[in-house]
Amino acid sequence: MRNFFIALLFLPLVELAAFLLSGRYIGIPETLLLVVATSVLGAFILKKEGVKAIKNVQEQLNLGRLPGDAILNGFCVLLGGILMLLPGFLSDIAGVLLLLPPTRKLCKKLLLKYMQKKLLQKNRIIIQQ
Repeated sequence: MRNFFIALLFLPLVELAAFLLSGRYIGIPETLLLVVATSVLGAFILKKEGVKAIKNVQEQLNLGRLPGDAILNGFCVLLGGILMLLPGFLSDIAGVLLLLPPTRKLCKKLLLKYMQKKLLQKNRIIIQQ
């Protein structure tokens, strides 16, 4: 939790530095246009991939399967879309990485491993298929 608060303080400063550098090298209007364009793109991708993720969860449930992978996939898509909607270059890069299927697959593995570690610390048992 402590690292989260440190990141919450540190990341806006890094984003501001990226804005200033971008404004200096490509110009202020171009920087603003780029930020707005990535936010619009993030909203579009979030809608498209989010609907696909919801349909995938419903399909898994209709087949009588646990939709664990589909839920993780949907979570990554949601988080990636939200990151792209936020103004900032670093959040946009992280958002794109979560929205691209190959990097999303890696993120899902890391997230699953993190969740398993947290559950084991609380003396809970994880059942995998």
